[in-house]
Amino acid sequence: MQLWDYAKLSDDELLQRIESAKRKLGAVILVHNYQRGKIQKIADFLGDSLELARKAKEIDAPVILFCGVMFMAEMAKIINPDKVVLIPDAQAGCPLAAHASAGEIVKMRQKYPEYAVITYVNSSAEVKAVSDIVCTSANAVKVVESFPKNKGIIFVPDKNLCHYAKAQTNRENIVCWDGNCYVHDRFTSDDVKNACKKHPDATVIVHPECPPEVQNRADVIASTGGMYRYAQSHRGETIVLGTEIGMAERINSEFPDTPTFPMSKSAICSNMKLITLAKVARALEQDMYEVNVPQSVAEKAKIAIERMLEL
Repeated sequence: MQLWDYAKLSDDELLQRIESAKRKLGAVILVHNYQRGKIQKIADFLGDSLELARKAKEIDAPVILFCGVMFMAEMAKIINPDKVVLIPDAQAGCPLAAHASAGEIVKMRQKYPEYAVITYVNSSAEVKAVSDIVCTSANAVKVVESFPKNKGIIFVPDKNLCHYAKAQTNRENIVCWDGNCYVHDRFTSDDVKNACKKHPDATVIVHPECPPEVQNRADVIASTGGMYRYAQSHRGETIVLGTEIGMAERINSEFPDTPTFPMSKSAICSNMKLITLAKVARALEQDMYEVNVPQSVAEKAKIAIERMLEL
């Protein structure tokens, strides 16, 4: 069957095919918070990058289907080299990850030979391989603090998350890479102002990938996992989220008594939305698309990832 054949099937039939193929393969489906609501509902585990990385390490299954973008699937493969890792759409990349290459990191290391390289998970396996340690938005501050205060740091590739880590740790010896997430970097202080006008009693929570002026106007700065936990522990509270709309969809689905609104309805990651039920069914039934990382790259990248997980 071709993709268009799957696309003609009803959701019920696709769900039946997905469940049947899962049982046959012994597969587990990992889903990021930014996925479509229909994809979130088929998850064996749903979470942010850190939570998914931890889960990928713990999984006792021969096949992992990763509903996210390529760097996430790569990380699952690096952690589980003996498992089959599939991604439903091989074109689901991350523009933020494309802001840095391994060659550019090596050149930066030559410029700052005594500095450590902390790399955000939103990066390629090759970039992770030339880094000292990986971080996520949930643990970036903790990772920075794992180094002595007098140790210089090159923070790759998100400049806004870097600003957040610098502010939270009160360190100036951090060089921020000039990259950004096109979804989060488009939020403005006016977006916060308008959200507060529309929902005056709401708690405004923004992702640390948002620009500094947006972070400064928020009530809370948190990863998507942190946003979820806030909603879980503040039931009934009105919340506005400065992140991709999939996060608000998840919270509204799981906590209908906690009205949650996206700061902007146009905050959509088109790469995350490439994954559909039709593509998931095809991936499981036809082993598409298997993710592989060259061993020489994977071994070095795994060291940086394991250092993060050990924290």
